[in-house]
Amino acid sequence: MAQDKAKKSVAIVGTMDSKGPEHLFLKKTIESMGHKTITIDIGTAELTGFKADFSVSGLIGNKKSDRSSIIESIIEKAKEIVLDLFHKGKIGAVISAGGGTGTFMATSIMKVLPLGVPKFMVSTVASRDMSQVIGTKDITIMHSVVDFLGVNSISRIILEKAAGAVCGMSSYGSNNKNSLPRVALTLFGFITEAAENIKSILEQDNFEVIPFHANGTGGMAMEEMAGESFFDGILDLATHELVDDMFGGYCRGVGPRRLFNPDAANIPRLVIPGGLDSAVLEFDHKNIPAEYKDRKIFFYDFRSAIRLTPDESRLLAETVAHKLNNSRNPTKILIPLKGWSEADREGDVLFDPQSSDMFCESLEKSLNLDIEVVKVQYHINDAGFAREAAGIMMNMITDNKGYG
Repeated sequence: MAQDKAKKSVAIVGTMDSKGPEHLFLKKTIESMGHKTITIDIGTAELTGFKADFSVSGLIGNKKSDRSSIIESIIEKAKEIVLDLFHKGKIGAVISAGGGTGTFMATSIMKVLPLGVPKFMVSTVASRDMSQVIGTKDITIMHSVVDFLGVNSISRIILEKAAGAVCGMSSYGSNNKNSLPRVALTLFGFITEAAENIKSILEQDNFEVIPFHANGTGGMAMEEMAGESFFDGILDLATHELVDDMFGGYCRGVGPRRLFNPDAANIPRLVIPGGLDSAVLEFDHKNIPAEYKDRKIFFYDFRSAIRLTPDESRLLAETVAHKLNNSRNPTKILIPLKGWSEADREGDVLFDPQSSDMFCESLEKSLNLDIEVVKVQYHINDAGFAREAAGIMMNMITDNKGYG
């Protein structure tokens, strides 16, 4: 397997008008390690220290546009080139080195490649917040420490290690083929016990569980991978991200495809209102915002969960119903009637049957008739609820794929 992967080239993508010596050094180092390379120049000027295999600037149309438009055109054209090379089996990894603009451009291009294809970025700005740069992708970021202005005795050390890393990553692969049906499982802290119980049951019945932390990025990563057919079923235990998106909370940042993913058509999805009782915001008991002082609040750490009002629950239910009504996935909804998170249980601080009932009533009123809603007399963290959820998920997958 390693030998087959080594036959594929490492794509070296970079702004070679400004970082030509660095990328030429990467090319020579990678080739000295026995790997082939394909160079793709994404610089805005066709002035490099060596001739790249692809000069994207020369392939785009109107160059009289403003700089941001030119950069956008280069990124889109480079994506086409990289994806075409990948589908033709010519590249098995990608690497780049750059500053702020180069990092933005190169990582934007890397994101077109699927999970598992090595994506390595050596960046002068790696010590900053890289959340937008990485997004939902498996991009490896290495801090250059020094700036790039040609190759010197210090930058050479960094670039040599980066070249070695991407060569090692592209050479290594597992021969193990997945033979078990895969279930994507979303979770977050307030319902960890439910996730552990469900995982245990599914694994006992020979299903593989792929967990995703529903922190905004995690839910979207799951949706993207579902669109690439990684899963046989989705057990959406933690839909909490939708609440935090409403409030600008800790797990905000989901895109429009959360719960509505046309690319994941025909993947059965079991939707559970895990964490839909509350929004998690960044404040503690010492500095409660004025607008939340009269709310039911669960103080967690530096974060606190505020209970939704009945009206907020109604709006949330309408949002969930709208997404699911437009989905092409086989869908069921499972609602634990005794609470949806750690502190949403009778006697606990977030327990509010009126708000939960409003969500359920509005959801059922707004849903298409072909989406079944199942209600069970459990708390979400009860062992009995895990059995119900796992059982429904397994039956949905079996009915859809014919497993068993």
